[in-house]
Amino acid sequence: MLKYKLSQIDIISKKIIKKIQDNDCLFLTGEIGTGKTTFTRSLINQLQKKNKVKKTDVLSPTFNILYEYKIRKLKIMHYDLYRIKKSLEVKELGIFNDLEKSIKIIEWPKIINLNVRDRLEISFYYSGKKENERKIKVQGFGEWKGFKINDI
Repeated sequence: MLKYKLSQIDIISKKIIKKIQDNDCLFLTGEIGTGKTTFTRSLINQLQKKNKVKKTDVLSPTFNILYEYKIRKLKIMHYDLYRIKKSLEVKELGIFNDLEKSIKIIEWPKIINLNVRDRLEISFYYSGKKENERKIKVQGFGEWKGFKINDI
């Protein structure tokens, strides 16, 4: 587990950007307010910067369930499954039916009953007394197996 300050989130997202590919899936877990959407905003904005595309607002899709971002030929699907109560609802969303390649970032993924092969699970935690500090735990599967963030 790695301790970091919220101001260092761009460093973490840049490390992930170095490895991320079309069709990868990021599962983000953690209590409300631990930094899942902050991380997603950083990741998308860093990809926009890397591709020389104007930065956009990246909002939490809690009420919309999905926000989609196009960065040149790259498609990012940002889901928030917090309000989803049944796995059938996840199936109806068609998250994994998309034939077009896309990066899927999924907050609150525990309701997903599929074994997603190439995924990176990122867990966010409060760090204790300091409001701007967090902890992060990363676990990779498939192409992400062995991926680590050891330092900032």
